[in-house]
Amino acid sequence: MIDNKEIEKILNKLENLEDEELAIKLLSEFNRSSSELGKLLLNHDSTLTNDQWEDLCKKAKEKLDNIIKRIERC
Repeated sequence: MIDNKEIEKILNKLENLEDEELAIKLLSEFNRSSSELGKLLLNHDSTLTNDQWEDLCKKAKEKLDNIIKRIERC
């Protein structure tokens, strides 16, 4: 999971972007990805095997990490 300091850093970065449309797009992607990861971590789907669940979590985490990297490069 992402700690509060990292979230604060991300939000500050987005607030200070001159391109407001880009900031909104990145914030939306960040929110969606962090929500997807959180739901996977908190609500283990009993229809999935542990390996399937771990794979989905890994992919969701990678997606979120990529969005964070995009934000940090702005």
